[in-house]
Amino acid sequence: MQPNNSDVQIIGKITTFKTVKQKKGSRLVATFVDETGTMELIWFRGVKWIKDAIKANLPYVIFGKVNFYNGFFSMPHPEMELVSEYKKSLRTVMQPVYPSTEKLNNSGLTNRVMQKAMQTLFQEYQGKFEETLSNNILENLNLISKSDAMFNVHFPKTQTLLTKAQQRLKFEELFFIQLQLIRKKIIRKNKIKGYVFEKVSHYFNEFYSHYLPFDLTNAQKKVLKEIRNDVCTGAQMNRLLQGDVGSGKTIVAVLSMLIALDNNFQATIIAPTEILAIQHYNAIVELLEEMPVVVKLLTGSSKTSERKVIHQTLENGELHILIGTHAIFEDKVKFKNLGLVVIDEQHRFGVAQRAKMWMKNELPPHVLVMTATPIPRTLAMSVYGDLDISVIDELPPGRKVIKTIHRFDNNRLSVFKFLKDEIAKKRQVYVVYPLIKESEKLDYKDLMDGYESISREFPLPKYRISIVHGKMKPADKDYEMQRFVNGETQIMVATTVIEVGVNVPNASVMIIESAERFGLSQLHQLRGRVGRGADQSYCILMSGVKLSTEAKTRLQTMVSTNDGFKIAEVDLKLRGPGDMMGTQQSGVLNLKIADIVKDGAILQKARSIALEVLKEDPNLSKLENINIHNTYIQISKNKSLWANIS
Repeated sequence: MQPNNSDVQIIGKITTFKTVKQKKGSRLVATFVDETGTMELIWFRGVKWIKDAIKANLPYVIFGKVNFYNGFFSMPHPEMELVSEYKKSLRTVMQPVYPSTEKLNNSGLTNRVMQKAMQTLFQEYQGKFEETLSNNILENLNLISKSDAMFNVHFPKTQTLLTKAQQRLKFEELFFIQLQLIRKKIIRKNKIKGYVFEKVSHYFNEFYSHYLPFDLTNAQKKVLKEIRNDVCTGAQMNRLLQGDVGSGKTIVAVLSMLIALDNNFQATIIAPTEILAIQHYNAIVELLEEMPVVVKLLTGSSKTSERKVIHQTLENGELHILIGTHAIFEDKVKFKNLGLVVIDEQHRFGVAQRAKMWMKNELPPHVLVMTATPIPRTLAMSVYGDLDISVIDELPPGRKVIKTIHRFDNNRLSVFKFLKDEIAKKRQVYVVYPLIKESEKLDYKDLMDGYESISREFPLPKYRISIVHGKMKPADKDYEMQRFVNGETQIMVATTVIEVGVNVPNASVMIIESAERFGLSQLHQLRGRVGRGADQSYCILMSGVKLSTEAKTRLQTMVSTNDGFKIAEVDLKLRGPGDMMGTQQSGVLNLKIADIVKDGAILQKARSIALEVLKEDPNLSKLENINIHNTYIQISKNKSLWANIS
């Protein structure tokens, strides 16, 4: 037995009792003996009743948490049963543990009571659970029946049987999730009609041949081919485009929009923030400046006169591409013929908002959802299993890998010297803080303190500093941002408002203060703000000396890799799927027994089997799939997985 405070089950005898007085009442202490030694059993409540109920020198099975103190083992308030009674029950070597609370235990609903209730249920029901899987699946995957799995997950006679029961139930749970997602995708492709983009002609070819600023990577070409295949089928495209920061998603979006233009349709890009919308607008106007393409920007800040022109030219078809924020969802914004919607960072938009884009047309437009947050494969299969997924998994040639280093606060002077050297080379620097106001509980660098110390170290007139945080007025924030973008200031001191949307090729250093307070995804996004120019870029993670194990793992991961997908895998293991996706999207992840992090192999097997089943029997109408069909109908009645929109 290990002194690890774990639940254990032991057979032995009580040899002696003693009552020990304490400040309030008394406690009962019994000496419990088996062939390996002795331990104390302790009760603080119900002392008299327990002493009368328990018999000395008879073999008992005891169960509970073991404590180890001063070289002695003890178990407070053990659950006990005479071996003679225990042998009559369904339980043998192992004992099930059911989740409970202190309140339930104090009310008498203990683990033992739960066990007896479950035992009675199984004996009355006689283990006859309706089978949910086909005989083919059971035989091919060597899975035990539903009845055997249910029994052995509660009352296994061996560890092997418990493992088989868990494997069977995990597979079943993941299989039916995948079946719903894949079937939904098939139904959507068959039922939801989309516009047919028959040709790729003048706009696309002219831009591709004469104005494309660089050669596309193989990954970009592959994604573009997938999109072209989607938009000519007559079904609505619903594609998720994953690509790390700087992988070139925007150029893919531009080329896709030009295909829409070639087929006499309009296109739009919707971004979650005004800064990001402006960045998209500036980049796309620059790319298409030699082309006869009309591009406009619509945000909450757009003037009434600008809006009138946009509304008018949208409705008469003169406006080809509209870029903007939530403002595009407004009912007043009407397109002549909207063919393609590109949504950037879609998790920031609600389903109701996205649905509004469908209402603007006779048929739903094609939808391309872009995200710079890499999603681990297992999570993508579970959450976005009904979407088609494209991945840009290589960076454009010539981009230098950002060097990431971890420094403790006591190395600050050497970090400042490094910054001065970089600024002397005419480069710019970000310094990002997690807090705006000082926290009483957490000893972290405050933004304003940081700003003052940087101002002392980098004084005027030699150095100029911008400051940006969430509590500033939008106009002030834009002014400070613009000064930095224009190169008028060398240092940008900011909170995470610059996580998304600032593109300054001349910025070569990202300092992240109190880096231990940021999540991996956020650290990776912040790092992606540099490395956009030709110069070598750096990300310096500043932290205190005292770090939790998880914080150390996050910082070591950042230092060791720039691969967003590897970072996302570590993030998934650290945070779990619900936290990564946000509660509003974690319905599919409220799993009863499976774990998409630990059970990735089972998930992949479940998805491939679900694909096979639906390929051979799309309506689940064959006799061999009757169990699957009945279960699918039952599940579909109880819950609707996702809306049809992205």
